[in-house]
Amino acid sequence: MEPIRMVDLKGQYEKIDNQVQTALQEVLQSTAFINGPAVQRFQHHLENYLDVKHVIPCANGTDALQVALMGLGLQPGDEVITADFTFAATAEVIALLGLTPVLVDIDLKTFNIAVDAVARAITPKTKAIIPVHLFGQAAPMEALLQLAEEHKIFVVEDNAQGIGATYTFSDGRKQKTGTLGHVGTTSFFPSKNLGAYGDGGALFTNDDDLAHTLRGIVNHGMYQRYHHDVVGVNSRLDAMQAAILDVKLSYLDSYNEARKAAALQYNARLSGHQKIVTPFREGDCDSHVYHQYTLRLLDTDRDAVVKKMGEKNIPTGVYYPIPLHAQKAYKDPRYRPEDFPVTLQMTKEVISLPMHTELSTAQIDYICTHLMDAINS
Repeated sequence: MEPIRMVDLKGQYEKIDNQVQTALQEVLQSTAFINGPAVQRFQHHLENYLDVKHVIPCANGTDALQVALMGLGLQPGDEVITADFTFAATAEVIALLGLTPVLVDIDLKTFNIAVDAVARAITPKTKAIIPVHLFGQAAPMEALLQLAEEHKIFVVEDNAQGIGATYTFSDGRKQKTGTLGHVGTTSFFPSKNLGAYGDGGALFTNDDDLAHTLRGIVNHGMYQRYHHDVVGVNSRLDAMQAAILDVKLSYLDSYNEARKAAALQYNARLSGHQKIVTPFREGDCDSHVYHQYTLRLLDTDRDAVVKKMGEKNIPTGVYYPIPLHAQKAYKDPRYRPEDFPVTLQMTKEVISLPMHTELSTAQIDYICTHLMDAINS
């Protein structure tokens, strides 16, 4: 059996190395390293894949979130609601722009932002909501979009972990995550479902005027060389990464299917254990692309389990051990522990198992056997 990795980028690369090398050689020979044909080609292909009018590539997922908020014209003091249980980048960009992050609790089943908590948090100062499609599972977008429409506020999707997931509305209509709100963002960090071999990111929107604004912001506010119409940043996806991503985009659906297949194998082995809660999923699982396979361990010393798994050479992750409201950078007297009961419970219970496109049945069996042994011992 091959060594078990949390993310097996090496095994994935070995299957596409010739295509990647060819794509990189084309960029090197063209010497068009910034905003060249490779970037334009990837942008066009991603627009087609997502069925969205505009993809605006940028340097990384954090920049994508920041540029999205800049493009919406939010002003210092405006409030932006997001989940307490997520990676810091989501709140980080709000604070960097002088906006006010408003952190709210999550749903017990999905780990995603709780609609009722969002509704309670809306004030006259609220200008945007940032739902995170956490661990690859689509957030409750229909209800959030309805709230946003009622209160005339923006929805910015953080789709860094959910690219390729499909959201199904109550009327049966389907749409890719990242394309449902006013603007969506993603990260192409190497470990993501669609990952570069370095940093990268993108924004998505169907709004022509907003797309125009965003394209200027990522390029120093320029629409014409040396004419700076808006305050911008330097955040461009370089051509080498775009070429790699264009190769991998053609495999994204198969990558996500491989993750789902691994998740179903995990579920089959683990769902009967009384101390394990396997990830919630809707119907045929289109809404979950399993960026992470995250369990809840009930009445269990999670840290002891992590240690025992490590002794068997099984990597695990804890996403996330400290909620944002308890982080030094985001502490605020407005927040009380009783406002975040689910988040605080999850920080003690969650554990993520290896999840990637190269997992074998033997590896999954080994992981599950030793996980149950660690819980039972």
